[in-house]
Amino acid sequence: MKNRIIITGGCGYIGSHTVIALIEHDFEVIIIDDLSNSNEQVLERIKKITGVKPKLLNIDLKNSFLAENAFRYNKDIDAVIHFAAHKAVSESVQKPLMYYQNNLCALVNTLMAMEKYNINNFIFSSSATVYGNPKTLPIKESNETQRPFSPYGNTKKMAEEIIDDVVKANPNLRAISLRYFNPIGAHQSGMIGELPNGIPNNLMPYITQTAIGKRDKLMVFGNDYPTKDGTPIRDYIHVVDLAEAHVLALNRIFSKEKDHNLEIFNLGTGEGYSVLEVIEAFQKVTKQKLNYEITERRDGDVPKLYANVDKANDILGWRAKMGLEDMISHSWQWEEYYHLEKKN
Repeated sequence: MKNRIIITGGCGYIGSHTVIALIEHDFEVIIIDDLSNSNEQVLERIKKITGVKPKLLNIDLKNSFLAENAFRYNKDIDAVIHFAAHKAVSESVQKPLMYYQNNLCALVNTLMAMEKYNINNFIFSSSATVYGNPKTLPIKESNETQRPFSPYGNTKKMAEEIIDDVVKANPNLRAISLRYFNPIGAHQSGMIGELPNGIPNNLMPYITQTAIGKRDKLMVFGNDYPTKDGTPIRDYIHVVDLAEAHVLALNRIFSKEKDHNLEIFNLGTGEGYSVLEVIEAFQKVTKQKLNYEITERRDGDVPKLYANVDKANDILGWRAKMGLEDMISHSWQWEEYYHLEKKN
């Protein structure tokens, strides 16, 4: 029998790539997604890549009744991977209540349904934003978490605290929290990638949409940070590498090995690139000239974030395999594919 995995937010950017990785590793996947920042068409793309069209439950997990029903009518679930959340830093600063309601209520309702139906394996999609403005770099899991600069980041910090409380109260529950740094890139097939609604909040889709002509200009938010060129430095990780880490996290949970009932792992490359370095690399790799403008800082951004990933290397056996050029070329391949698809 295949292990059955519920993936909340599985039609989204990271969720959909993880669905592909799980199917390729012979897991059965059930997606729960309200499609608020994703598109049902991703299911057909997943089928083209894997030969399998995963089941979708179009459900808003903020609704506790609907969340409980989703678990009631889908039996024999072995684990849940929880992606479902709003994720834009700047939007969260403007709409904090929307973020607290969505990100925390969906998590609580999911954990309550798991408890009711005796599902004891949980992987949480967390973020490096829980470290706030770190005092030391590279960031280790042992670094103290701080009050993040954005409500989005704070929902991730609060979520980890909720999960920690729940595993202490329920010794049968095992949880792994994966703290992502900056996922970019797209599937190597070019058929699936990041597709945000409206103006992108993340750098790479903003770059590719500007290069393809969908956006007139790329806005670079601030060049007065204490970095080598004044723009923020981030640890960019290929989304396919990130997806593979979820497979390894599941394997660890199913193996029954653990240091604690809640284990935490950083996922990054350990290398930082500034915004201007990514722009220059994109122009070099794709031969596309980017129209960009330096503007005011964006609320919620910190100067530098990059990871120490020794723990994920040593315990999960996970390593990022793809570099910045792969991330850029695959992102551009996806943007061209989607643009051509829309034209036709």
